[in-house]
Amino acid sequence: MSLYKEGRYAEAEAEARAVAEARSVLRLDAFGPLALSVAALAMSAQGRHAEALATYDELLPVFGRAFGAEHPQTLKLRSDRAQTLLALDRYADAEAECAAVARIAGRGVGPEMPLIAGAAHNGLIFALNKQGRHQEAETIARDTLADHRAPSRLSLVLHLGLTRSLNGQGRHEEALAEAERAGALCRKLPEDLSRAETGAVELAVATALLGLGRAAEARTRAMAAHDTCRDAFGPDHHRTVEARALLDRIDGM
Repeated sequence: MSLYKEGRYAEAEAEARAVAEARSVLRLDAFGPLALSVAALAMSAQGRHAEALATYDELLPVFGRAFGAEHPQTLKLRSDRAQTLLALDRYADAEAECAAVARIAGRGVGPEMPLIAGAAHNGLIFALNKQGRHQEAETIARDTLADHRAPSRLSLVLHLGLTRSLNGQGRHEEALAEAERAGALCRKLPEDLSRAETGAVELAVATALLGLGRAAEARTRAMAAHDTCRDAFGPDHHRTVEARALLDRIDGM
């Protein structure tokens, strides 16, 4: 996980697979499946979303047997899997899964549950936005932010989800202000907490600027988002692809 947080995704995957292999001879051992879940995270961070989803699908019944259906580890795995569904454009499936995880975590007990519920709500916001249901996404984003006011990676992605919903409604001035708030928060967070959102603020700002008719500025920010995402995650990562699509849209105007 330290390698993952440092953005050394290929190394994190290799180390996680080595741990999983070393534990594979031990029956009913939880460390092997947990290691493979880290490998799946690292695969997705490298843009190999389909491979990551296949790993999550294999792990789901294993986690259910090892931990229980409503255990925080199982719910986190489901939430991470839902994020991969989003990266593969399976928005309706991701919406259903995120809503289910949020419901279970919302009635659960323990310190992990609010964070799991918040992460599931973040996935739900993204899924709704991608399906054009921006007002629903805005409501959930604002409600969830009210429960997660402290600076954190979760509050950062919630601000970005709110920005996306505002852009989707054509409220680009508000979206730009919200994106700038997200940028200020991102700069306050330790790098290991904000690294997974590399390029996301630039992409949100670029989208708002384009909506305001400031195409030249938008292109500069979109190019910055694309280049940083490509360097951090590779050309096939969903955020790199989204930045490339925004650039193509600007250049086609």
